[in-house]
Amino acid sequence: MQQLFSDYGIGVGLRPSHYQMFSGNKPKSVNWVEVISENFLPWKGHDSFRPFHRLCKIRQEVPVALHGVSLSLGSADDLDLEYLKLLKELKNKIQPMWFSDHLCWSGVNGEILHDLYPLPYTKDVIQHVVDKIKQTQDFMGTRMLIENLSSYVDFKISEMSEWEFITEIATRADCGLLLDVNNVYVSSVNHNFDPKKYIDHIPSHRIGQIHLAGHSVEEGYLIDTHDAPVCQEVWDLYQYTLKKKGTFSSMIERDGNIPEWQVLENELLTAQKIYNDVKCPIVKNKGVSYEITTP
Repeated sequence: MQQLFSDYGIGVGLRPSHYQMFSGNKPKSVNWVEVISENFLPWKGHDSFRPFHRLCKIRQEVPVALHGVSLSLGSADDLDLEYLKLLKELKNKIQPMWFSDHLCWSGVNGEILHDLYPLPYTKDVIQHVVDKIKQTQDFMGTRMLIENLSSYVDFKISEMSEWEFITEIATRADCGLLLDVNNVYVSSVNHNFDPKKYIDHIPSHRIGQIHLAGHSVEEGYLIDTHDAPVCQEVWDLYQYTLKKKGTFSSMIERDGNIPEWQVLENELLTAQKIYNDVKCPIVKNKGVSYEITTP
């Protein structure tokens, strides 16, 4: 089945400490960047001109993906139309690759709780989220990506696995998937399931983007903190994902303990090598190597 989203190669979650790297001479290791949408919206009492002006300059250098944290698709509240209006204005001005948000709830009764909370995997929740995604996509005029969370608790009322849940939502809402490979690994350890089984059941053609990140360990649980390098187990799962599903726009997230650019770039080069090994495998024949570009 034909892919719904273009493959832009290797990117990075761009944070303020590295903005200067993308002012007129972007690193060759980066093909695109992802930014947090809320950081560039004109909130009341917030000076959005300078951040937006900076984003416009970055957009001249590289394609940009918008990644949000405020949509709260699983909340019992209605969608925040004022937020969507601001987001659509930003989208129309920046012309991003796509926009995304999380498969979660992050507020209720009009109160934003500033965290991403998981959902029970039930048919009723599927219908609720599908309706909201369709409403969002209709308003925004384009298909969006939804990201899988890391989780630390199970719901007794869940009726299916997470991969069945997210696949059903993406199919019925006709949206894309932002597959966070680190979150798959974190949840697999916390809930004792095979992460490869999760990957195997995700529809390839709906994957638009991949997140890679580090995590921490607290009281026996893996916590998705984005404050450490990508671990070997996540690199291995990323390689498995690409071999099993194909190559996709892939990026590294780092939100805490952000290192110097050279350190982060080394991780990008690791991602690039894994990506290239799958995208352009080397076939050896009688001592001669041939580079084959896969479709």
